[in-house]
Amino acid sequence: MVEGLLYAGAYILAGAPKIGKSFLVAQIAYHVSTGQNLWGYKVHQGTVLYLALEDDFQRIQSRMFMMYGVNDTPNLHFATAAGKIGNGLDEQLKNFVQEHPDTNLIIIDTMQKIREVGGEAYSYASDYEIIGRIKQFADQHGICVLTVHHTRKQQADDSFETISGTTGLLGCADGSLLIQKKKRTELDATIKVVGRDQPDQILYLKKDPQTQIWNLEHMENELYKEPPDPVLNAVAKLVSLECREWIGSPSELAEAIQTGMASNALTKYLNVKAGRLLEEYHVGYENKAKHSGRQVKLTYMLIESTACEVAEE
Repeated sequence: MVEGLLYAGAYILAGAPKIGKSFLVAQIAYHVSTGQNLWGYKVHQGTVLYLALEDDFQRIQSRMFMMYGVNDTPNLHFATAAGKIGNGLDEQLKNFVQEHPDTNLIIIDTMQKIREVGGEAYSYASDYEIIGRIKQFADQHGICVLTVHHTRKQQADDSFETISGTTGLLGCADGSLLIQKKKRTELDATIKVVGRDQPDQILYLKKDPQTQIWNLEHMENELYKEPPDPVLNAVAKLVSLECREWIGSPSELAEAIQTGMASNALTKYLNVKAGRLLEEYHVGYENKAKHSGRQVKLTYMLIESTACEVAEE
């Protein structure tokens, strides 16, 4: 939808309350609906639905007039009420897309307004499920669904961990945009962008105090460093310069690293994380079928040494 910034899938835009998120998503919505490039990013025009669930129409109209005057766009639609995810919203979005087949962006402001509140509201499973439902809809229709969410006050080593809720939100989303200010009253802000199929980057923005439009000052790429992985760390400890190879069954591997993961879950996890295991920990991972069952082989990739076998063939 916005090349280098927003693609088809489920995205999260997070930031502290009153930091300017609604003006930011209104700006994105306007550019996508008109096809005007945004901050040098190429925009693909399409119909946009903006669920402004914390506003009323008068407030929306005042905001858009402040930003763009009387320059209206027929491809931008607003709604101030919607059902909950899994309880009305799915059907409402489906009907809108059927009525507007050129839709390529839906904005939900905010996530809290569409989630069912209950005892498990902030569990990993429920967070993963709500983004999973949004992602399923986005993927099915080939559109981008951008959901606005809040950050919490607690600090964290990884700034994306300040997003309210659990890591289930980030784990399922295709990408995340985190808007931050040093002081709420400042006009300067940064947007950190991470995504599955796009380079990590930081945008340095400055708000026009008259129009409230965010203007790009400059940008830089920043490689997002994933936090340490305790499972990969435990696996990597099984091999070293002195003992270059470890060979055993999946169940023996699960017993050796003592992380509490079942053997089948562990091997599936390592199948996905094999690239990171090799790149960061210098450990090669193989999982092959043998006559006696599946066999896992770990190889320390830096120096040739003697082999250690845990399982008998």
